[in-house]
Amino acid sequence: MVNTGMQLISFTCAVTGWIMAIAVTALPQWKVSAFIGSNILTSEIKWEGIWMNCIYQATGHMQCKTYDSMLSLPPDIQAARALMCVAIFMGWLSCTVSCCGMKCTTCAGDDRRAKAGIALSGGVLFILTGLCVLVPVSWTANTVVQDFYNPNVPIMHKRELGQAIYLGWAAAVILMISGAVLSSTCPHMERGGGYRRGYIGRSFANSPASAPDPPKPIAPNSLPLKEYV
Repeated sequence: MVNTGMQLISFTCAVTGWIMAIAVTALPQWKVSAFIGSNILTSEIKWEGIWMNCIYQATGHMQCKTYDSMLSLPPDIQAARALMCVAIFMGWLSCTVSCCGMKCTTCAGDDRRAKAGIALSGGVLFILTGLCVLVPVSWTANTVVQDFYNPNVPIMHKRELGQAIYLGWAAAVILMISGAVLSSTCPHMERGGGYRRGYIGRSFANSPASAPDPPKPIAPNSLPLKEYV
């Protein structure tokens, strides 16, 4: 019962992390304008994501434009696109596999060994999904930090970490922890299993030896009479 509750909690957290990863992929706040030095103009803020860049004005008006060419993008943005799409697909696959391997579902019948293997596979897939989210987010954050402290980069081109970066880190941690917990709650595989669940074996080694029943006497009238010539 405890393992079933832990499976439900870890699965719910993993699905939450997967939804957060989808939001990170769609949000344009990966890089935001840095207001340093004499650049104190805050009437508009520039956001840069992996699919588009947006300009948010203080009046509440926002304009967004998708990137014209994918090949002209920096390597971190191109890698982020590919890895985040892979993470979304793997997250969907992880949810499907984990549902089949949970104790509260009827998939795989009463075969505990099969359900344990399916649940373990779902947990590992969630961990891989978290890694696919962690790599592009950390790569982009490293690029932003290096450009920020690079004196050769003009101040107007310096960026800071956006909200999507922090949300991506949180999603990656939730996915990996939930996947680890889901994998650890799998039922242990039975050794030498060929027996059905619920079968109680009888030990004949320690059972006292019982004397054999005496032969029953044969009544004379119990056998058919035959005439011999």
